[in-house]
Amino acid sequence: MTDAVLFERREPGIALLTLNRPERLNAWNGDLATRYFELLDQCAADPDVKVIVVTGAGRGFCAGADMDTLQGIGASAGSGGAESAAGGRPQYHTTLIPKPVIAAVNGACAGIGMVQALMCDIRFAAEGAKFTTAFSRRGLIAEYGMSWVLPRLVGTARALDLLFSGRVFLAEEAAQMGLVNEVVAPEHLLDRALEYAAELATHASPTSMSVMKRQVYTDWDRGLIPATDDAIELMKASLRRPDFKEGVASFLQKRNPAFQPVDPSV
Repeated sequence: MTDAVLFERREPGIALLTLNRPERLNAWNGDLATRYFELLDQCAADPDVKVIVVTGAGRGFCAGADMDTLQGIGASAGSGGAESAAGGRPQYHTTLIPKPVIAAVNGACAGIGMVQALMCDIRFAAEGAKFTTAFSRRGLIAEYGMSWVLPRLVGTARALDLLFSGRVFLAEEAAQMGLVNEVVAPEHLLDRALEYAAELATHASPTSMSVMKRQVYTDWDRGLIPATDDAIELMKASLRRPDFKEGVASFLQKRNPAFQPVDPSV
């Protein structure tokens, strides 16, 4: 199970997680899910990790649920199988990690694999990478928060098209509809994602990114007034933190900032 997801440190302060079932296009199962969420928690707790990058080994990112898992769930009439396959964590767990999580979608991204990609904060995709929700074509529903995240990224009509049809669409269309941030040549995909991660790790305050990530996901379900009121209080707190002084000083001195790790109290 420990090899189902590989962990690697990259400078400056990047954790690279690689879904590692290439012979099955990194199809999702209980072992992979458990290891993935364990590593996310470890990265969240590690002060030396500032940004997390997630990709897949081989030709795919994650081709959805492993068919052996699906057959097992069907044989048991679904009792407990879905929870087991989820790996003991809610699939929105990635949005709770107080650090940026970047998906480098290198190939097939389907079903629960697409859920994992969309729960990341930023998405890069290889040219020609194939996406599909797939759920309707398996007699399933919009699983694990897909009905929450997909319309917020692409709008209601596009989300319903992708969910109803279960059609395959390519990275280029995904970028046009706002599902991915950037499309990159396959041979440059991981380098581009790591380059972006390094930019964040070098120049952005980890605590600032943590607070902003929480603001964005929390404020999706709130009105303008409470969001603005909270932002005022959060701004006051940020002005009292050492990162604010360091951010100003580093700008004036024309050097890279030396920000503190994520403040767990924020």
